[in-house]
Amino acid sequence: MRRHTRRVYNLCYRFTGNAASSEDLSQEVFLRIYRTLPSYRPEQGAFPTWLTSVTRNLLVDHYRRTRRDRLTDSIEDAMPQLEEKHSPARTPDRLAQASELSAQLQRGLARLSPELREAVILRDLQGLDYAEVQKVLQVPEGTVKSRINRGRIELARVLEEMGLRPA
Repeated sequence: MRRHTRRVYNLCYRFTGNAASSEDLSQEVFLRIYRTLPSYRPEQGAFPTWLTSVTRNLLVDHYRRTRRDRLTDSIEDAMPQLEEKHSPARTPDRLAQASELSAQLQRGLARLSPELREAVILRDLQGLDYAEVQKVLQVPEGTVKSRINRGRIELARVLEEMGLRPA
């Protein structure tokens, strides 16, 4: 499970934009995995794909449970936290720039519909191929490709509205 912790946390973080919630949700995912491990069938897909499906289902449940809370949050509470990244190869200015870009990406992702957001996160940020995304989302491949395409277009539009332009 240690090898999958980062993947699960990143997926949770990209979906929620909150580090504390992401840690809690990651723990819930691994508890659910532990309880449901006997139901895993290798012939239905690779373990990471199944793990991502379980994570996605938990995130959908979380989204539905917290919908009312999100509607009443103040704007300050909704602002995502800057990610801390430590790398000896990065200079402080590059680290600050990367953190700011990550925060802006997170704000842009938060403005997408949940369907488009999860498709873009799974494909572009988690690196799943189309077949894996299809298994996670349990929708036809055409729907996966459509959501990813629409999500990318919408994210580009949102980021441009925020003043970000491609380099």
